Amino acid sequence: MTDQKTHDRVLILDYGSQYTQLIARRIREERVFCEIHPPTRSLEWIRDWNPRAIILSGGPSSVYDPDVPSVDAELLRSGIPILGICYGMQLIAHLEGGRVHNGTREYGRAEMRVAETGDLFEGFDPAESTRVWCSHGDHVDEPPPGYRVLASTRTLPMAAFRAVDREVYGVQFHPEVAHTVRGEEIISNFLFRVAGCEPTWTPGAFIEESVARVREVAGDAEVICGLSGGVDSSVAATLVHRAIGDRLTCIFVDNGLLRKGERESVERTFKRHMGIRLVVVDAREEFLAALEGITEPEAKRKAIGNTFIRVFERSAEEQGRDARFLVQGTLYPDVIESVSTGGPSVTIKTHHNVGGLPEDMPFELIEPLRELFKDEVRNVGRELGLPEDFVGRHPFPGPGLGIRVLGEVHEERLAVLREADAIYLEEIREAGLYDEIWQAFAVLLPVRSVGVMGDGRTYENVIALRAVTSRDGMTADWYPFPHDVLGRISTRIINEVSGVNRVTYDVSSKPPATIEWE
Repeated sequence: MTDQKTHDRVLILDYGSQYTQLIARRIREERVFCEIHPPTRSLEWIRDWNPRAIILSGGPSSVYDPDVPSVDAELLRSGIPILGICYGMQLIAHLEGGRVHNGTREYGRAEMRVAETGDLFEGFDPAESTRVWCSHGDHVDEPPPGYRVLASTRTLPMAAFRAVDREVYGVQFHPEVAHTVRGEEIISNFLFRVAGCEPTWTPGAFIEESVARVREVAGDAEVICGLSGGVDSSVAATLVHRAIGDRLTCIFVDNGLLRKGERESVERTFKRHMGIRLVVVDAREEFLAALEGITEPEAKRKAIGNTFIRVFERSAEEQGRDARFLVQGTLYPDVIESVSTGGPSVTIKTHHNVGGLPEDMPFELIEPLRELFKDEVRNVGRELGLPEDFVGRHPFPGPGLGIRVLGEVHEERLAVLREADAIYLEEIREAGLYDEIWQAFAVLLPVRSVGVMGDGRTYENVIALRAVTSRDGMTADWYPFPHDVLGRISTRIINEVSGVNRVTYDVSSKPPATIEWE
């Protein structure tokens, strides 16, 4: 949505690494704009995009495999600073005449020693080792002519190298992951010392450019916003409202898949405190009918996405507003997970506001947050003046409780989950832990278990609790609750929610699990 040519930009060519999005996240944290694109981009396209620097990501391929993703070798002599990570380093070596050793697997931590400080390793001490994270099957064992070794580990003679006459670097480890202790410094050194980037990608600059772009795109047309009440759609609505004022109508759909008290909270916040035109539509029966008999997660998401669009279309007509555009709170992780960049990476799951939209949708999309990660959205919300208790809310998925009721969705099961989830969040806040957690929610499992209550046998529902810590939602670790807090939550849910006799806690990280169960 914004004109990024006003900022220094970093181009990330994605070779299919599970960590590619983390590279983008780390660059954004340095207030430098970047985008992920497929390695099929032509040299002409890259020059026109005009990046200040380029990063070649890791990936699952070997440079010796047939039909592997590559890059125009001329790019390495274009004068643009380049950093190859893992497969990206191997690709540089292969194209420049070095030798890549095929078939030596290495996964996990390693201790790296820097042989040459300055530039990429400015601030490092050659006398001290630094922990890095490796995840590769091949490695470079002979540098190309005109390259020199910058660092090594016990098993990697070339953990990093650079071209002598150009700003072309390679690292065999992954500086973007948290397990590489000083990875952020390495990325920062590449951005600022090597490439000379300026940190101008700020919330204020984003708002100013987005408002101008929304005005340009929308013209004098009417616009509707699919408001969920979550942080993403709320920030998107506030941003667009700043751009076009009362030509924006927010439509909040009560789809029957909301958390307890959600509808009342949204009506109160937007009508009374933000002055944005809000239409509330009760479509609970319509959504539940669309979900009847559906148990497969992707089918649920598509059914919910299709129904949303139909409700919006009908509601806009009923309001007598000939809306041309639909605003959505789509974020960059939604796009990454839903739609491959065109490289070897795969779709993880369809987000209802990306891949779940019907092909005959009557609206053009305005997605002002499509370039942002979650914490960037929160910062934009703060800059727009939204209250802290609002922008700090945990993420809530567009499909709502529809993907937290595992199996078939119907009102009785939703009621059970809604009450359990409310108790869970209430206890987290009471314990003062809410702000330590990225996301917390309850899940109703499609199983029943035997229990004993009041000296009698029960055969009732099982609730799973999920809480994770994360920086960006792309990777996550389970939250280590104090045992007494978990015990209190479990006791309250079993005692107060009819139909539940067992509570479990999910201790899976992402990857291999996703944050949501569906």
